[in-house]
Amino acid sequence: MITTLPNLLTLSRILVIPAFMGTFYLDGPLSNWLGLALFVAAGITDFFDGYFARKRGQMSKLGQFLDPVADKLLVVAALFMLVAFDRINKITLIAAVIIMCREVLVSGLREFLAEIQVSVPVTQLAKWKTMVQIVAIGFLLAGDAATMLYAVEIGTACLWIAAVLTLYTGYDYLNAGLRHIASLREHDQ
Repeated sequence: MITTLPNLLTLSRILVIPAFMGTFYLDGPLSNWLGLALFVAAGITDFFDGYFARKRGQMSKLGQFLDPVADKLLVVAALFMLVAFDRINKITLIAAVIIMCREVLVSGLREFLAEIQVSVPVTQLAKWKTMVQIVAIGFLLAGDAATMLYAVEIGTACLWIAAVLTLYTGYDYLNAGLRHIASLREHDQ
């Protein structure tokens, strides 16, 4: 049911995306700081939707579906907007594309494996990758408005680190998925 607090928090993360994207069209540093504030607020809802779902026993199939979708939509929207507004340099676009491709690959793999009732748990390294990726996006959102913090340089470096971790964890997930698929094929023969 959508009216549980965890599901409403997850849904709010999806609904904030157009407003978040709109911040890129504002002038001056306000654009950076407001975009960062909305991104951080969405991240906070990501923490609390899971917390309340476990604490209140309100874990649901809808929440299990919506939570990773909301996360990926927010990350992809942020990366697209950062690229569109030249806050990611041309070579670092490669890192952003690697991250987006992995997200699509893992989502498709999870969806396929869910149909055959196989779950692929999130690894600790994948959690670290997500954290580095979020930190990178946060610094890149602050961008030139935070010149004294070297936000662009830190964000760019973190995005490349996230891309390397993305390749490794993406390979891990793909390899695990292919093993499950191969075992199904052996079982069917």
